Amino acid sequence: MKKIIFVLIYALYSHYTCISQSLYVDPIDGNDIHIGSLEKPLRSIEKAINTANSWTGIGEIQIVLYPGLYTLTDKVIINPVRVMNDTIRFEMKALFLPDDTDWSPEKMPKIQSISPNNSETQFTHSTGFLIASEHVSIKGIKFLGNPNPAVTYYYPISKENQNLSDLNVSQCMFIGNKEAAPIQGGIWAHGPNNSVSYSIFYECRNAILFFNNVEGFSIKNTIVYGSYESAFWFSRENYSFTFSNNIITNNNAFLVKPKEVKYTSSFEHSIIANNMNYVSQWSREDKKVISIKNPFIIENNIVKNANIELNTNKDLKLPNNHLHLSKSSDGQTLYAGIFKNKK
Repeated sequence: MKKIIFVLIYALYSHYTCISQSLYVDPIDGNDIHIGSLEKPLRSIEKAINTANSWTGIGEIQIVLYPGLYTLTDKVIINPVRVMNDTIRFEMKALFLPDDTDWSPEKMPKIQSISPNNSETQFTHSTGFLIASEHVSIKGIKFLGNPNPAVTYYYPISKENQNLSDLNVSQCMFIGNKEAAPIQGGIWAHGPNNSVSYSIFYECRNAILFFNNVEGFSIKNTIVYGSYESAFWFSRENYSFTFSNNIITNNNAFLVKPKEVKYTSSFEHSIIANNMNYVSQWSREDKKVISIKNPFIIENNIVKNANIELNTNKDLKLPNNHLHLSKSSDGQTLYAGIFKNKK
């Protein structure tokens, strides 16, 4: 009887691990010789992802990050041998997500790269996470810039293969500092069905760059503030997309696109205000973005004159609504920011 019970328990455990497997990472109390459980977490993201990449079988993969600062010394490649799909995903997420009742800003995992240039794709640059798989989700993480003086272009998240679909980034923050730790682009991705939602991009050179074969991309409930080149660079072709409930303000430009491309999808239900330029194109001669007088974009309920102020750091402890709209700001009903539930 005991043998039968043991076999049944083992079978249930095996079935569960086929459905979902998780590795926990703690940069303070973890150790890379641990098994990566909740009680005995690993220490480094590199160890966790390299281990998860090698898992065979079926089922979702989760990398769960404890609060703390994670420092990357080279790019980390997400490329599991396991086949992912819409319901079986590779997910990297915070242990505490912004809508959890006990969440606070200090519990948000922070990732900073100090890596030198580590990629030659198209041009020399530094990448934090290279997404080399379909169906990848990243949730609840704060990405900081790269202070390495040898690096000119740094991208915390990139996806180079235009045939790979479905990168989902939600409830994340990308905070650059052009004087000390810049972010050239928060997300630079090719491929269809990429989505960004409930996120904040603050003082990155560019926030989101979606270029080749990006049919069906989506950007929703997101704040982009202070981009000193442009909030967005979009495709050289006319692909369908969803753009709604966003606040795009105090940027050098709202959008960079080829002048001749006419997008047939509409920019909807958003505030796009207080930007130096609206729609622009890249000028090879001037080596900068310049305004387009006839941008060929469709708008639906776009507010271009608004009072926008964010809650910045003014005390020893960050407020829970750090870099969200102040109470006096317009756009409250758009629910842009890292909280999916109204707070």
